Amino acid sequence: MEKSINELVKDLGDKDDFVVEEAVGLLEMKAEESFDALVEALSNRNKNIRLNAAKILGFIGNSAAIEPLINTLRDHNKLVRREASTALARFGQDAVDPLINILDDDDWKVRGAAAWALGNLKDEKAIEPLEKLLDDESGFVKAGAKNAIQNIKNAN
Repeated sequence: MEKSINELVKDLGDKDDFVVEEAVGLLEMKAEESFDALVEALSNRNKNIRLNAAKILGFIGNSAAIEPLINTLRDHNKLVRREASTALARFGQDAVDPLINILDDDDWKVRGAAAWALGNLKDEKAIEPLEKLLDDESGFVKAGAKNAIQNIKNAN
């Protein structure tokens, strides 16, 4: 019997890695059908479900996931934030402006995650906004901005 999308999303939090991998694969294959449930899963109480949902949304590549993934940069779990940042970097040009727009967020974790994602996107128009973060009060943000600028300059 085939599992429903909701059952597969629930499996993203399973303790058995094989169950998780199977769910990831099936949800990726059913990208259109699973998209809304994956976006909803970004706010699930289980951090593994949130983390895996972010990962899958990055692979699916539907730009409607950019805003929910940006909101996930506020997650209290750093692994979930990191996965959301990595997923955003997979969106290419579509994610550049939304990420630049949050570089002045009040939360240092959001600013830092956005900087790291922009460094992976390697778009030159991010250099100037990133340079403003080189004096940020957060060492994480400064390091992310410095690394991002270096990545962008090396790529271009």
